Amino acid sequence: MNVCVYCASSTKIAEIYFAAARQLGSLLAQERIGIINGASNIGLMGALSDAALAEGGTVTGVIPHFMVEQGWNHTGLSQLIEVKDMHERKQTMARLSNAIIALPGGCGTLEELLEIITWKQLGLYLNPIVILNINHYFDPLLAMLHKAVEENFMREQHAGMWTVTNSPAEAVRLIQTLPVWDAGIRRFAAI
Repeated sequence: MNVCVYCASSTKIAEIYFAAARQLGSLLAQERIGIINGASNIGLMGALSDAALAEGGTVTGVIPHFMVEQGWNHTGLSQLIEVKDMHERKQTMARLSNAIIALPGGCGTLEELLEIITWKQLGLYLNPIVILNINHYFDPLLAMLHKAVEENFMREQHAGMWTVTNSPAEAVRLIQTLPVWDAGIRRFAAI
């Protein structure tokens, strides 16, 4: 099993987020669940990767060539896959994964999370999506998603496309136990 973990590359965030990333990386490695991420060597991505690797886990990083040219890639990963652009990066990470976990992050993380939720709504990605809501970080986004349901921009069934927890251990349990989404959901894509 492989899980794609979306998360921040920022180094200026609170320690509570780094602690959660390290715990998640260690737990995934202990469960022999491979990590797919964006291959950054800093921030939560670096902390997650380092913790998993220290436990003997595997981490596959997917990164556009221009980022490698900038030296932004982690050089100690189990595997590094270079791609041409951000679109191919996201497609590759989704294709290689059996589940998604979203840790807190900025625009890139939020964009990845919303895109994979959209793919699930359209039946293009059917695997579990777990939002790891550390320190209530995702509360505003979750409120917006629920507002979209309340205002009929999304169907009520769509709120079941993601699951929320504030525990790394629970996130690992959820990706192992949540069912694959029914491909028939496509018929609910339109309101």
